[in-house]
Amino acid sequence: MTTPHISFEFFPPQTLDASFRLFETVQALAPMGPEFVSVTYGAGGTTRKLTHDAVGTIHRNYGLTVAAHLTCVDATRAQTLQIAESYAEVGVTQIVALRGDAPQGADRFTPQKDGFASSVELVEALAKTGKFKIRVGAYPEQHPDAADADADAHWLKAKLDAGATSAITQFFFDADTFFRFRDRCAKIGINAPLIPGILPIQSWAGAKRFAARCGTRVPAKLDEAFTTATRDGRQDLLALAHCTALCDRLIQGGVSDLHFYTLNRPGLTREVVHALGLAPEVQLEKVA
Repeated sequence: MTTPHISFEFFPPQTLDASFRLFETVQALAPMGPEFVSVTYGAGGTTRKLTHDAVGTIHRNYGLTVAAHLTCVDATRAQTLQIAESYAEVGVTQIVALRGDAPQGADRFTPQKDGFASSVELVEALAKTGKFKIRVGAYPEQHPDAADADADAHWLKAKLDAGATSAITQFFFDADTFFRFRDRCAKIGINAPLIPGILPIQSWAGAKRFAARCGTRVPAKLDEAFTTATRDGRQDLLALAHCTALCDRLIQGGVSDLHFYTLNRPGLTREVVHALGLAPEVQLEKVA
């Protein structure tokens, strides 16, 4: 069995304290040898400049392969492609191309005038430049805007046909959720890498809020277990056990990549990766 690759997601800081936390997280996780790291946009593209700055700093100072998030929200086609070009100019040639969430205060995504109407259009335009390795999002459970679960697989195929080379999934709590999605994808001819997104549970209340926003099912038994563990002060132990068991089951099921949503807190992610035996730490040489 091949040792899976790991990757990490960070989000850009909006305060000085958050800046320190981001780069402490990068410093803590970079020695684990991630295949790549990604940096998100805020809701509605609100952290566009911060994302660009964080991407450049991580790429320049830590020598990591960075995949910059890019969305269709609140920008024209020309503006969006200029952002992509600015990444290429600093040596960042991987992009996670997403439609993006609706801007704050809006009920649903509406394309900007002269903007990209969908992630498929964005992928097509990025692919035509010939400058980027393009990753996209995938939804193992039904996306809030999708007609049904099969529609998510077909939409993913459209993004891959448009030029994307791999997909990172939304997080889930049960490995069977991912395996069922993988089967649906295989049935319609998808053979590109599907990278499961893993959420180490820093806060159960916070994880449930995330799940409600993106349509992720919360298993009743897991909810009961975290409620009890939180009451007894054992939530950190349960979080480590749950995340490690989830990843191990995915690996046993043939998964070759794991993408961790770190929330800019490295501790639990690092413990899980060590528990799985995936990344013996090496000395990181910071790039001048």
